[in-house]
Parts: sequence; C-alpha cells; structure tokens
Amino acid sequence: MTFVVGEDCIKCKHTDCVEVCPVDCFYEGPNFLVIHPDECIDCALCEPECPVDAIFSEDELPADQEEFLQLNTELAEIWPNITERKEPPADAEDWAGKPGKLELLER
Repeated sequence: MTFVVGEDCIKCKHTDCVEVCPVDCFYEGPNFLVIHPDECIDCALCEPECPVDAIFSEDELPADQEEFLQLNTELAEIWPNITERKEPPADAEDWAGKPGKLELLER
C-alpha cells in the first residue's frame, strides 16, 4: 500500500510532509508534489502534516481522484527528489480547497 498526493496539493505545494518522511519518497514538480509508490513504506507520517489534507492512503483515495495514483507513479519517475521543507508558494492559501485544479498541474 502507498500514500497518494491528491488534487488539493496543486498550486498549494506545502512541503511539511517531506520533512517527516523517513524514506524520502517525495518528488517535486513546478506546482505539485508526488509520492513514489515503490518507495513509500505506508508509515502514515506524512498524512497529518499536510495543511490542506491532500495526502490519502491508497485505499482511502476519493473516487474522483483515483487518477492521482497513476499521476504520482508517473511523475515520481521524472521529477527530482525533495527531502527538506521549503516555503510554500506565496499564493498557496488562495488555492487551498479550490476544486478543478488538475488542469493547472504543471509537468
């Protein structure tokens, strides 16, 4: 089982989660983070650290976000690893909780 970063992370990209990950399985894109499913050990430390509740256990991924499991898998193979917390984008709070952000995902 793995954890999955969902739609709410797009354009928010808080990195509190990467700081607690014991296996460094987060990868960073321009405006989104992903978890590498083959590296995640299902420890659940990251989930409560996300201020926008964008991280889900694979078996609790909302039905309307199932495609994010594949996106996490795909993008973790091409994006660089991130292991330290960074400041979120200046407008992160403006994007928190907004629906329909998938089209804004930058690869």
